[in-house]
Amino acid sequence: MIGFIIARALRALVVLFLTVTFVFIVLRLSGDPAQTMLGERATPEVLAVFRADWGLDKPILQQFLIYVANAFQGNFGVSSSDGREVFSIIAERIPKTLVLTVSAFILSVLLGIPVGIVAAVRRDSPVDKAVITGAVLGYSVPNFLLGLTLIFVFAVWLRVLPSSGSSTWQHAILPVATFGLFNAATIARFTRSTLIEVLEQPYIAAARADGIPKWEVILRHALPNAAIPMVTMLGFVAGGLLGGSVLIETVFAWPGLGSGFVHATTHGDLNVVQAMILLFTAFMVTINLAVDILYAVLNPKIRLQK
Repeated sequence: MIGFIIARALRALVVLFLTVTFVFIVLRLSGDPAQTMLGERATPEVLAVFRADWGLDKPILQQFLIYVANAFQGNFGVSSSDGREVFSIIAERIPKTLVLTVSAFILSVLLGIPVGIVAAVRRDSPVDKAVITGAVLGYSVPNFLLGLTLIFVFAVWLRVLPSSGSSTWQHAILPVATFGLFNAATIARFTRSTLIEVLEQPYIAAARADGIPKWEVILRHALPNAAIPMVTMLGFVAGGLLGGSVLIETVFAWPGLGSGFVHATTHGDLNVVQAMILLFTAFMVTINLAVDILYAVLNPKIRLQK
């Protein structure tokens, strides 16, 4: 098990290093980073000082080593749009994004898994057909369109919830609902299909033939075996939270990492952009590592492979 974890951790570090390298190359291909971040009005003297401060006047290999060292230390310099440290900007926005993404993930799990179980148990019933229809609509409709629909219904028409902002807990309801419902549709559909496949296995038929109550068969025999593929699916959903937050936070003017990334991109704030790209990648890598470890715990065949 220790060897399995070490192997996965090393793979995660390689992915992070490759991401840092990719961002470095893209920044250099896009032109002079100093000119891009300081703008066309920057004087040659100011550009020279900036390049000297960030090692941009050194040979390319030395620049790369400095860049990698700064990246792994979390030192991304100063934002060109507001003059603050990039680390401070990100630290300020992380709590908002965590409130949104964690709440939405919990909502999607609490809603999607039970609904998927009920649909699988009552296969081909009106309830099952309703769940399938709702799930197809849920993951087919883009989350930003779902968000705009909820804004129109609850903020414009009924006027019971605010449409944007983050000053009160009510402001979180619509973005969390949008994010949660969108992911719940995916979870419900996957849970249904996975559980149906497990329920068709011979050992389930044998358990039923032994007179074991229906829900005991489901809870004690079917769900534990369905949990293994579901862990991977939940990891996929969790890994997509930060990426999905870009649209959701923009639609609801939620001041998190997603909307901050859009703001930095549109204003050419490369320091913030590269920091957030690396943060998003680190998040994805961490989620994948956690899923691999949990998958190995649930499935001994994986961790015992040589």
